[in-house]
Amino acid sequence: MYKPVPARADFPALEHDILRFWEERRVFEQLRERNRGHERFSFIDGPITANNPMGVHHAWGRTYKDVYQRYKAMKGFDQRYQNGFDCQGLWVEVEVEKSLGLNSKRQIEAYGLDRFAERCRERVLTYADVITKQSVRLGQWMDWDHSYFTMSDNNIEHIWHFLKRCSERGWLYKGHESMP
Repeated sequence: MYKPVPARADFPALEHDILRFWEERRVFEQLRERNRGHERFSFIDGPITANNPMGVHHAWGRTYKDVYQRYKAMKGFDQRYQNGFDCQGLWVEVEVEKSLGLNSKRQIEAYGLDRFAERCRERVLTYADVITKQSVRLGQWMDWDHSYFTMSDNNIEHIWHFLKRCSERGWLYKGHESMP
C-alpha cells in the first residue's frame, strides 16, 4: 500500500521533486484561479534588500510569511502575491564601493555618479535573481514575474507625489531643533 521510506532521505532530491510536482500540475496557479474574485487579503511586507544572498534570518521570516499567506489562501482569500525588492540604500552603495575599491565620496564622484548608480542597479538585479531562486527553493509562492523594485520610476514617482501632497498640506517641517 505504501512505498517503503528510506532510512536516509535525500532532502535536496525530495525538494526538487516537490517543486517539479507543483510546477507540472500548476498548483500555485490553480490556487490563485480558485480564489480569484473572492474576498481580498493583502499581506503588505517590507521588501527585502537585494544586496546579498539571503541569510537564514531572511529565510525564517519569508517562511513564516508564506505560511500565513497559505493559511489565508486555504480560507479562500484572493491575494496578489507580489514580492518586492528594496534597491536603494547605504548597504548597496557600500558593497559597490568595496567591489570598485573606492574609499570616499570624492572617489565615487571621480568614478562618475552615473556609472556608480549603474553598478548599484546591476548589483540589485543580480541579487534579486539570487534571492528569487532561493525563495523558490524554500517553496515560497509568489508572482515572481511581477516583483516590484523600489528603484523603478513608478515607485519613485509615487514617493515624490506623496511628499508633494504632504508639503501642500503643511505636514513637512524644514528646520532643526537645537540640541540641549
